[in-house]
Amino acid sequence: MRAVGRAAWARVRYRVAASDPGLLRLTAGLRTVASIALVLTVLSLARASVPHLVAGAMAAMVSTFAIREKQRGRQAVTLALGLPVALASVSLSALLNSRVVAGDVFFVLLIFGAVYSRRFGDRGTALGLIGFQIYFLSLFVGATVSALPQLYGVIGIAFASSALVRFALVPETPTGTLDRLRRAFRARFAQLVTAQLALLDAGPDDMEKALDDVREGTARLHETALLIQGRLEDGTSDETVARLVQRRIADAEVAAERLGLLLLTARSAERGHTLTLHLPGAPVPAGDLLPQRDETTETLRRDLEALRLLVLRPVGADSGTGLAHVRNRLLGYREEENLPPASDAVQDVFRGIGEAGRAVLGLRIAVDGPQDESEDTPATTRSREELDAEDVAIAGSEEAEQEDAERTGLRRPTTRAAVQVAVGSSLAIIGGEFLSSQRWYWAVLTCWIVFINTSSTGEILVKGYRRLLGTVLGVIAGIGLAGLVGHHTWTAFALVLLFIFAMFYTAPLSYTLMSFFVTAMLGLLYTLLHTYSASVLLLRIEETALGAACGVVAAALVLPVHTDRRTNELLGTVLARLTDVTEAAVDQLSGGAAAELLDKARDLDQALADLSASTQPLTHPITPLRARRDTARYVVALLETCAYHARYLAATAELLPTHPSIAADPRLREAGRRIVHNIGVISAHVSDGDDDGVGEIETGPSIASLLRPGTPGTPRYGRVTDRVLRHLQRLDEAVTGLARPLGVPIAAPVK
Repeated sequence: MRAVGRAAWARVRYRVAASDPGLLRLTAGLRTVASIALVLTVLSLARASVPHLVAGAMAAMVSTFAIREKQRGRQAVTLALGLPVALASVSLSALLNSRVVAGDVFFVLLIFGAVYSRRFGDRGTALGLIGFQIYFLSLFVGATVSALPQLYGVIGIAFASSALVRFALVPETPTGTLDRLRRAFRARFAQLVTAQLALLDAGPDDMEKALDDVREGTARLHETALLIQGRLEDGTSDETVARLVQRRIADAEVAAERLGLLLLTARSAERGHTLTLHLPGAPVPAGDLLPQRDETTETLRRDLEALRLLVLRPVGADSGTGLAHVRNRLLGYREEENLPPASDAVQDVFRGIGEAGRAVLGLRIAVDGPQDESEDTPATTRSREELDAEDVAIAGSEEAEQEDAERTGLRRPTTRAAVQVAVGSSLAIIGGEFLSSQRWYWAVLTCWIVFINTSSTGEILVKGYRRLLGTVLGVIAGIGLAGLVGHHTWTAFALVLLFIFAMFYTAPLSYTLMSFFVTAMLGLLYTLLHTYSASVLLLRIEETALGAACGVVAAALVLPVHTDRRTNELLGTVLARLTDVTEAAVDQLSGGAAAELLDKARDLDQALADLSASTQPLTHPITPLRARRDTARYVVALLETCAYHARYLAATAELLPTHPSIAADPRLREAGRRIVHNIGVISAHVSDGDDDGVGEIETGPSIASLLRPGTPGTPRYGRVTDRVLRHLQRLDEAVTGLARPLGVPIAAPVK
């Protein structure tokens, strides 16, 4: 029974780890709720009034969520600096409360400074956010000069409670976060293998759903890999360890995605296209070669399940158990003589399982140190030797230096956003005063919020729409909750804590849900302050709509960044990063000097993630421009396909000095030259918006033609080199495919 209980608990832990990588959302919610609960406890023991309880709760929430730095020392400094900023903000608010014009002018200047401070990094962002939110808090509770001493004490207790919770009760260290992210990566890897198993067994009616699950699993695994990449520097002991973990995560991600593509090919009468794994609605392979209930297919199912267990099993569990035999069997598929008799496509799946098993082994060694080798087979020993050789090569490599040029003046994003939000807030103050002289600041808050983490007019429009929708639903919930809770103070505060946790837990998933919980929580706070009425919550809807409208107007008329311009800028960045990775990888595979290829590949991934986020206004379900929406989705999917092949080339090129089956081949330069040229043509077209003078997409003999054996003077390629050429071919096809939706001219093939 204990074993069953432990297994069930392990499944729960892995599901939670997979749904919330690094437990980042859970930690943020728990830390905020604990801070608020602590300050409420202290203030209630001091018999503080309800307004002071509300002020303490809001100050604790702000001082907790505003600080986003990863190092504990920097967090402590920022929290210490935030206290005088908060005291100064509440003091100025109380002093200017009776001076309408001066107070409004200062509020606008404060908003400008709070947004502009984002250019100084996480600390500037935190201090600006604290200054704005505490000023808003003082307006919410109606702070006066006579009440300042009590408010100083309340805010001080709130900051102390936040510090105690952050550093003692719910601590978070970079090392601990990275460790949880690695567990989340394993859990999502296992989920992806489960989805691939379902793809193997899916019938014609279930094929589309199975493909959707594989696409989602692939995207979620990639998301976790990016999160790990952002935490490696702070969460590892030295640069060598960070580079080693980065390499093993990249290997595992590429191996998992390639396994899905090989399964797709095995299910089809033709070679599966990588685009199918990235574009929902892409044509489903017509063939149905699998599933068949023969011995080979049953072995394939068994080994996929074994791979899933190998990913999930704790370190050390494979020693002295049947799992060591399973590991050895999977790694044995990297040797040609161990492959079962089957078609080439099915044998490729077994090879993919072997490479995935090697990636899992490498990840374990990198993260947990040397493993028990007593039960190794010769195939497993060879895999370990390859990994050891790669580790030595990684430890001896030199770090590449990168320099980023920063834009200045009004072209700097933080300056532009500060000007826009100041203008929008001015409009919101004027309009809000007409709606209500008491609640006008709700319009300002909405205008402020829609500018956070947005970069174009379209993004602000979508965010404003989501906030308004969440507010309307929250008002409906708030009306019902106020009637149920009445004036039961501690019941209301308990619900406030619940909603705050839900707000932070759902924020990265759905802005509408977050807005819903915020508004429902505010309805309860109004009830506690004895200012609740249905008209107040309806006024909140009006102020929210006004604030969102002011934000959109300011973004559209003041230093506007249109969605097309923003996406074109980011598309140009993605293409530049794709050029860097492709050119460096092909050069190294052709015998050139070594480069920091995985760093370049991650820069590409980050640029692509930024582009994907910026296209949300174009791909949102409510957009009336359906053709434009489909084009945006298709272009992003093609770029994700390009990024996958570029990641593979980068990972393979870094193996070149240590892997015996990979040899440099100067003939790859010509294939790489054509791809890089075509990316450059597309980039120039995107930048100039004009076909004149940007050249044409080159076409010609298929890169795959290099695979033909028996060509005079051409040696027969090994299987790994075949894969390199096939990935180059797919990358070439995807880049050429980008030209069509972007309207780039394509040259006629030379006969």
